[in-house]
Amino acid sequence: MDNYIHFAYNYLLDMEGRSSDRATKALVRRITEIKPDVVQLHNIHDHFLNYAILFEYLNQTEIQVVWTFHDCWAFTGHCYHFVQQNCMKWQTECGKCVQRNRFVDRSRENFLLKKSLFSKCKNLTIVPCSDWMSSLVKKSFLKDKRIEVIKNGVDLSVFKQTTSNTQSSPLNRPFRIIAVSNVWMAYKGELDIYKLREMLPKEEYKITMVGLSTDQVKNLPAGIHGILRTQTAQELAQLYSESDVLINPTYADTFPTVNLEALACGIPIITYRTGGASEAVDEKTGVVIEQGNVAALAKAIINLKEQPLSSTACRKRAEEHFDKNKCFDKYIDLYECLLKK
Repeated sequence: MDNYIHFAYNYLLDMEGRSSDRATKALVRRITEIKPDVVQLHNIHDHFLNYAILFEYLNQTEIQVVWTFHDCWAFTGHCYHFVQQNCMKWQTECGKCVQRNRFVDRSRENFLLKKSLFSKCKNLTIVPCSDWMSSLVKKSFLKDKRIEVIKNGVDLSVFKQTTSNTQSSPLNRPFRIIAVSNVWMAYKGELDIYKLREMLPKEEYKITMVGLSTDQVKNLPAGIHGILRTQTAQELAQLYSESDVLINPTYADTFPTVNLEALACGIPIITYRTGGASEAVDEKTGVVIEQGNVAALAKAIINLKEQPLSSTACRKRAEEHFDKNKCFDKYIDLYECLLKK
């Protein structure tokens, strides 16, 4: 019930993160009992926590606070991503939000409250999960805080090549294109994939979209194979391994995990230059396309069919840079460093 009430606060009153008082007070009591050396935060915005109550408490303690940023919510009036509207008000002061189209706009009020609370947290360390996110934090009201980039990783024991991508040459069968998202909307590139389908011969290129709703599967354009959201990571790894390339035509993303999963399974990536999406690949493991250039996306796919990138190189990049255990070690190193202060 608390989640639904909080959702109403956000939807009707633009007050995400300003309800759930009772639940947050219970959390504060639990933190007081545990007496932790470090509080690790990730996303605290999804209708379950009152950030004012939490930070009013944390700001009075000597606890080290490490906050991993997966999106831009912490330093904006309320939006997770502002890039679609190219709105830069967050660098000075939000207000009259171009994304808020419901009832009440409290973007300025929210911005000032966050700025006041988060800036006063003297032991706050920000961990952006991409270089792109780090560059934004350095332009925000949190620019004076300690900033340590630690990129996300994936489980390489699960995301691995389960079948050989080279069992048969793409020249002797359809070239297998996969696109994966936990939700498909226009900003995830759904419509661009529909356009792409019209540009590539159906008999030569097979397109599979994973993560669709039942209605989306029913209404897919001809020539696109639709799959509902997978139930296990192993199932998803199998789908990657049976593909020749992952395409990620996203318009708003911080550091998409699907790119890392695909690399771990030995397939290259073609991604839009969006957020930190391009940071997953190098010239040996993928291609970066400017946002919205579907013709360039189609051309890159054709080129990859004719001149495939190395599956071994893709896996090696995942092992070197995106092994979740190595990423966890970086967090441990950070905690130890903070506790020595």
